[in-house]
Amino acid sequence: MASVKQARHPATDEITLIDVMGALNDPIRVGLIRVLADEREHGWGELRAPVAKSTLSHHLRVLRDAGVTRTRQEGTRCFVKLRSADLNTRFPGLLTAILDAAHHDNVGSHVGLADDSPTA
Repeated sequence: MASVKQARHPATDEITLIDVMGALNDPIRVGLIRVLADEREHGWGELRAPVAKSTLSHHLRVLRDAGVTRTRQEGTRCFVKLRSADLNTRFPGLLTAILDAAHHDNVGSHVGLADDSPTA
């Protein structure tokens, strides 16, 4: 049986502010964080964004590599979850501030879950 290559996730103490802020410099990625802020794990197929699947995959990889999300593979499916506790440990209050500002400025509202209706 072939082994599945597991994605590398930085340890909590390896997450840097520069990496997190760099990962969040795109409205699609901010939108993904807004969706994932519900603290649930979501399958990649549940995520809705106005980009190609390959581009969505790229955005999810950037977030994972920065330590913002955790990806888990189960067979051929991938699941993603926001690393809220790790981010709050490293940068207390940062995630809340980012989510509040994104909501206030309507950044990333065009990203959602497949069963959601788009928000304006």
